[in-house]
Amino acid sequence: MYPYSFQAVRLLNNLGFKVIVITNQSGVGRGLIKETELLDIHHRLHQDFLAQKAQIDAFYYCPHYLFSPEVRYRQDCSCRKPLPGLGLRAARDWQLDLSQSYMIGDKVEDIQFGLNLGVTPILVLTGYGEKSRQELALSPHQPAFIASTLLEAVAWIVDREKK
Repeated sequence: MYPYSFQAVRLLNNLGFKVIVITNQSGVGRGLIKETELLDIHHRLHQDFLAQKAQIDAFYYCPHYLFSPEVRYRQDCSCRKPLPGLGLRAARDWQLDLSQSYMIGDKVEDIQFGLNLGVTPILVLTGYGEKSRQELALSPHQPAFIASTLLEAVAWIVDREKK
């Protein structure tokens, strides 16, 4: 995790945004990590952010893997990004106006997910972001903004929301 992540989430909190993490976790379906371990990681992240006065409101994850050794994870689901299933569920659970929402991510799937969901997608160049930018250069599916970091992405949102 980047040290400015806490500040970025605090800025979103101060704007009144719900901060929701939506993540593909096929490692669960592959048997690389237990679902309880993933939930523990999410709990620790939640606590770490709270300790820094930053609120992550919810975590949604897709544990599925089509070739999973466990039947319960072996499915071709609608919750795996870039499909909008988890985003639609989060919008319903939190009564979100998707037209006023953002998706920040570092993968092509995140940008496609944002577009499929009808939110404003932002690509960050950290993590897989540089590779994703190269892939997106050949795609008709483009982010609304490309940011060097999460903090820069949030600063762009703050500026946009002030207008």
